Amino acid sequence: MVELRKRLVAQIGARMRQDVAAELDLMDEELRTMLEAQIRELEQRIAGILAQENALAAKAKLLRSIPGSGPVCAAMLLSEMPELGHMKAGEAASMTGLAPVSHDSGAMRGRRMIAGGRRAPRHVLFQAALAAPCHNPALKPIAKRLKEKGKPHKLVIIAIARRLITIANAVLKSGTAWQHRACA
Repeated sequence: MVELRKRLVAQIGARMRQDVAAELDLMDEELRTMLEAQIRELEQRIAGILAQENALAAKAKLLRSIPGSGPVCAAMLLSEMPELGHMKAGEAASMTGLAPVSHDSGAMRGRRMIAGGRRAPRHVLFQAALAAPCHNPALKPIAKRLKEKGKPHKLVIIAIARRLITIANAVLKSGTAWQHRACA
């Protein structure tokens, strides 16, 4: 169901990028309304499935305790990364393709880029990382520091997404909800 939701969202995105003639505007709006209704229905069904199984419900609750991680993010991580919580932080980042890959050769030092990994969780984490610095007190100073250093916006978002998957892995591994610990 998570996969079907992803396809419907992609259809809405594709429709938004198309230039539609004025006479087709009404039909396009009706299609968009229908797709959005189907997405809402799927989200309710996914929430129902998560609520039915105690283990999944507990994991979803832990993931939603992280500021910036909502129901879509939690459902995607649970469906696409069942091993989350049973691996090291670097492994979780690599599995989502959020770990930097070096492009070095001999004395030449290339730029670090992200590559590989599971695409769907990476996209959801990217979306969560757009909102997380506003809501997560642990990630806000990190984003601010990177921006002050003049880092590109996309690099800041990827860094936040990597921290989100690391936090999600740690929360599931420990079995305790996320708590902000202020540094003294």
